[in-house]
Amino acid sequence: MSTLILTDSGLETWLAFHRGVALPDFAAFPLLDNADGRALLGEYFRDHMRIAARAGSPLVLETPTWRANADWGARLGYDAVALDRVNRDAVAFLRDLGLEFGDLELTVSGLLGPRGDGYNPEQLLTPTDAAAYHRAQIGSFVAAGADRVTMLTATHAGEASGVVQAAAEAGIPVVIAFTVETDGQLPNGQPLHEAIEEVDAATSAAALHFGVNCAHPDHFSGALDAAPAAISRIALLRANASRASHAELDEAEELDDGDPVELAGLYARLRDRHPHLQVLGGCCGTDARHVEAIAQACVTTA
Repeated sequence: MSTLILTDSGLETWLAFHRGVALPDFAAFPLLDNADGRALLGEYFRDHMRIAARAGSPLVLETPTWRANADWGARLGYDAVALDRVNRDAVAFLRDLGLEFGDLELTVSGLLGPRGDGYNPEQLLTPTDAAAYHRAQIGSFVAAGADRVTMLTATHAGEASGVVQAAAEAGIPVVIAFTVETDGQLPNGQPLHEAIEEVDAATSAAALHFGVNCAHPDHFSGALDAAPAAISRIALLRANASRASHAELDEAEELDDGDPVELAGLYARLRDRHPHLQVLGGCCGTDARHVEAIAQACVTTA
């Protein structure tokens, strides 16, 4: 089996439900602009660093910048100059935290989110339009010295293809993680393996690998049994703790954090069937407890 790598978990749900932080538009990046916010982010990321250090695992940390793009930033009062600053600062913030864990093999990844809603995109972007849109944020990550960029909660292949193109132009590796509905298909109805095939066919420089995030393993485990050549391109797994649908999660007023041990067991079983699943963390409803359980179930027994 390939080496297992840990990553982080559901930052925004941890902030909102465990620390009572108001997150307009579900955006965490404004916390970088005040001391209390930076302290909370430091608490979250250090917890994951400690888990990886104890497990002897490499760690990929995503910058808290899922919403730090032009449209969402404008809603929060951030213009292009402010977004460039905060995206660069996010990379430097994680680099500085990494210095506290000298022997930890840390990869700092600049995190992008979709231009539109992460569950129900109103517009399906072409690769050309998506590359133009995401180029600025990717450029900020490159300028700050990020090791790679990652798009989480990609909703359709066109936008994902544009992100891969823009990253290739900027000379930085890129990871694309799609979200799926309870039927294992993307929000636009496309099967997961077809989206991967479309992105790979549309881009001359391939993504480093693909991933699945913001869905429970019960929703996508069947989709992993289709088209082995495409599915084997998936290395990143960041599942939700909850079995709820996206629509149900949108309306939830209480956190469904599931059972960390159960979720870790599902990861281990998926890993047995699909050894290409290499980078393991969580998404909505998960926190350091879930990542620690995953480490115990998967990393330390690999």
